[in-house]
Amino acid sequence: QVQLVESGGGLVQAGGSLRLSCAASGGAFSNSFMGWFRQAPGKEREFVAVISHNSVSEYYADSVKGRFTISRDNAKNTVYLQMNSLKPEDTAVYYCNKDPRCSAGPEDMCVPGEHYWGQGTQVTVSS
Repeated sequence: QVQLVESGGGLVQAGGSLRLSCAASGGAFSNSFMGWFRQAPGKEREFVAVISHNSVSEYYADSVKGRFTISRDNAKNTVYLQMNSLKPEDTAVYYCNKDPRCSAGPEDMCVPGEHYWGQGTQVTVSS
């Protein structure tokens, strides 16, 4: 059974940084695309960033491009999200997801995999 456990969320001032981690177990992590999605209060869950199984490809929502960086360590079965220059509108619960699907273009777009989510970690950015 695949398990995804996020950590690293917290309260930070605007302009600050946080690094989220997602530790995976029980599945073929090194063969899987992995992604981060987020959900703010009263809003639908949205795509943030996705990384391919071999780290060759990365996809970002326009709202975070240039500020967030996704990475992974297949030896540790862990995916990371480095978040810099945080804004109050980044406030949300951030979820790790396995097997998202993406299309690249003028605007990257990814949809989450259907089966595996973490429990989420809260990120709050104060103004």
